Amino acid sequence: MPSTEKLELREVLKEIKMSRAAFYRMRARGAAPKLIKLPNGHLRCRRSDLDAWWARHEMSA
Repeated sequence: MPSTEKLELREVLKEIKMSRAAFYRMRARGAAPKLIKLPNGHLRCRRSDLDAWWARHEMSA
C-alpha cells in the first residue's frame, strides 16, 4: 500500500539537497516530483510521489 505521508516542501528540498530556486526551475520544466497545493497555498508532496521520482532518476542514471 502506498504511503499516505505528506512532506512539506522544506523536507523535500532537504532530502533531495536542492535549493528552493533550483527546485522551482526544475518544476517549471516539468521534471520535479508531483506536488499538492493546499487551500492555504502551502505545498506538500506525497512520500509515494517522491519515492517514484527517485526511482525514475535512479533508472536513468
